[in-house]
Amino acid sequence: METISFENGDEMPLLGLGTWKSAPNAAYEAVKTALEVGYRHIDCAAIYKNEAEVGDALTDAFETGVADREDVWVTSKLWNDAHAPEHVRPALEQTLHDLQLDTLDLYLIHWPVAFTHGTDYPASTDEFVSLDEVPLADTWAALEELKADGLVRHIGVSNFNIPKLQHLIDVGDVTPEMNQIELHPYLQQPDLLSFADEQGIPLTAYSPLGSGDRPDEMKADDEPVLMEDPTIHEIADRHDASPAQVLISWALHRDTVVIPKSTTPSHIRDNLAAADLTLTDADMDAIAALDKDRRYLQVADWTIEGSPYTQAGLWGE
Repeated sequence: METISFENGDEMPLLGLGTWKSAPNAAYEAVKTALEVGYRHIDCAAIYKNEAEVGDALTDAFETGVADREDVWVTSKLWNDAHAPEHVRPALEQTLHDLQLDTLDLYLIHWPVAFTHGTDYPASTDEFVSLDEVPLADTWAALEELKADGLVRHIGVSNFNIPKLQHLIDVGDVTPEMNQIELHPYLQQPDLLSFADEQGIPLTAYSPLGSGDRPDEMKADDEPVLMEDPTIHEIADRHDASPAQVLISWALHRDTVVIPKSTTPSHIRDNLAAADLTLTDADMDAIAALDKDRRYLQVADWTIEGSPYTQAGLWGE
């Protein structure tokens, strides 16, 4: 498995298992299967509400010798209700407890959006907190303290646009070591990819298969289905591969980390095998032409009238 290297010598596998939308009873088996077939990178988040089950799977794998802790990269994320500096460390401590770990390999600010403490998803505009009230710089400084104290090895962000990344670069002592964003052939984000490369910030691609299994209320009636794209199918047929494998391989060919989610054992195995699929320059050119600037995860509920957040502000568009 190819990896990306950090300044301290740590190696992060480019291909990992995503756990968003994995029900708690399925998350345990998915992580267990993934580790058994060779995954060494698990992506988690407190808001996924399944970290305790992921922790059980990790512990069982370590105790039975399926994998060694030092060989498994584990990422988690700080939820939007814990941006205030006094809430950051307790949030991490809960995640470490649930995952049954002493340290995390990578801890991310999940969104550049803040909620009142204890809020999972706002039911009213009163549960939003503006970034003027809880500046990202303060949240980032709290993450820097976690790294200095050895509770996390690396820190980064998720869903950050270029101006927000630049802000943390300007005000922080540590440059973000990751930005996890929606990336797939319909949303290729070349400007962000270029900026991150210039700044030495790796990118992780979430929803690399188009997130077709997300809740119906998050879908548009007319949205294109990435997994049904004719070009992707043509390339898959030519390589005797699946469309999912082509999409994962495309992300790897762009030197981005990629975290496809699955709870189906055969899909978990097939997704890992995508690391062995080599796409040609012609394949990559054909996929490059598919960009629609189509964002599947727009979190429209967070930008309703009266919210301090806007779509333009979130995405820098």
